[in-house]
Amino acid sequence: MLETSPVPSHLRFGFDKQLMLVSGRANPELAAKIAAKLGVALGGVKLNTFSNGEVYCRYEESVRGADVFIVQPMSANLHNRLGTNDAVIELLALIDAAVGGSAHRVIAVCPWYGYSRQDKKSAPREPITARLLARMLEAAGIDRILTMDLHSGQIQGFFQKPCDHMTALFMLTQYFADLGLEDLVVVAPDAGRVKLNKKFASKIGADLAILNKERPAQQVAEIGYVIGDVAGKTAVLVDDIIDTAGTLKAAADAVLDAGARRVYAAATHGVFSGDAWKNLEAARFEQIAVTDTIALPPGAPDNVRVLSCADLLTNSIRQIFTDGSVSDVFGGENQLF
Repeated sequence: MLETSPVPSHLRFGFDKQLMLVSGRANPELAAKIAAKLGVALGGVKLNTFSNGEVYCRYEESVRGADVFIVQPMSANLHNRLGTNDAVIELLALIDAAVGGSAHRVIAVCPWYGYSRQDKKSAPREPITARLLARMLEAAGIDRILTMDLHSGQIQGFFQKPCDHMTALFMLTQYFADLGLEDLVVVAPDAGRVKLNKKFASKIGADLAILNKERPAQQVAEIGYVIGDVAGKTAVLVDDIIDTAGTLKAAADAVLDAGARRVYAAATHGVFSGDAWKNLEAARFEQIAVTDTIALPPGAPDNVRVLSCADLLTNSIRQIFTDGSVSDVFGGENQLF
């Protein structure tokens, strides 16, 4: 009888997985922090913008069989002369190149999801651009997307591929808890942010107030009055995005006029476009705390504090790569919206 040696189990059932982390030009500093925490070197990628504005990319090493994580928020980076739409096209090109290079899986790490405020039709004949972007990413070939604090949680439903939705809530609440502030009241900028602000208030043991806000036009907001007691208290204005900061300045003025002693602000995404720095310098904030989902534009006032989300994204990437539970990163509490 012919005897055969058993086949080693690692040949039958598995292989050594390879993780590759690469970065576009939207936020290479964040990607470098993630790479350091993962203990890997950033993959070599050649990135150029031609004189006519077209974006070019090329992987400088093989991606065959690897899980390729592409760190690229869909945001401008003035230091790299990269516009928002350039960042989107660069991300799509990086995805397509990885797919064409026979990557095992391609995961878009987009802590800031561009066009997230265009998530529904507010007027006839408007596009739902957040949905369009989801379709473009899937057409390019992503296997899943990792993002943070979507402007509307329902954006996850635009994807047919897995969408891992992280939140900076716990980072921000821990930061304010460590400040040791007293007589706190968390102020929601509008009714749509009440759920987030209620969670924020409960985490730091604060009261809750709401601002009555109306938008007569795009990127224009009018603050009516404060619903709740802020007199003599330290107010924390909490939102997911700070863009031109015009609304935030008006909100701070309204809260201070209602009797608040001092006012802070917190947000996950510091877009800081247009007259943002001018508005924040004119406002009377003690501090404005944001995360580094978006590269900070030059000229930030001294009271802007940037908290890194690298630990959070690193833990999530590690769980995705090892086929672990992403929800365990938050103990199952990341579905907040």
